[in-house]
Amino acid sequence: MAMGIFLLFMGLDKIDWFVNGGLLTQQLQQWRGMGRPLARWYIDTIALPGAPVLARVVPLAELVAGTALLLGVRVRLAAALAVLMVINFHVAADVIFRYEYLWNGYGPPVLGALLALSIGGVRLPFSLSK
Repeated sequence: MAMGIFLLFMGLDKIDWFVNGGLLTQQLQQWRGMGRPLARWYIDTIALPGAPVLARVVPLAELVAGTALLLGVRVRLAAALAVLMVINFHVAADVIFRYEYLWNGYGPPVLGALLALSIGGVRLPFSLSK
């Protein structure tokens, strides 16, 4: 449930992206200027060209995944897709391959919890689906 709340509020924090996709583009360009070659390649090749679509998909995906985890519906699928989404953000932000990532509160705890749910998130106590 905690990961569901976390993802839900991460999605709510990005709700402005629905109206103004340029906010994501600005964030990506800021990360690009600070990033190492892998992050810059990822931003230039994947993130920036897809920014108009991603600006709408990312908040929606976070809201849907968070809701699914909160309600206990398709927990394994929602958690697995959320892992991919989190990894994408961490690669773009160029934080995932840094030593400091190991104690980043948005890093290992989030990925670990989502991975655990994607592997064993079946028949949880408060799930609506069994």
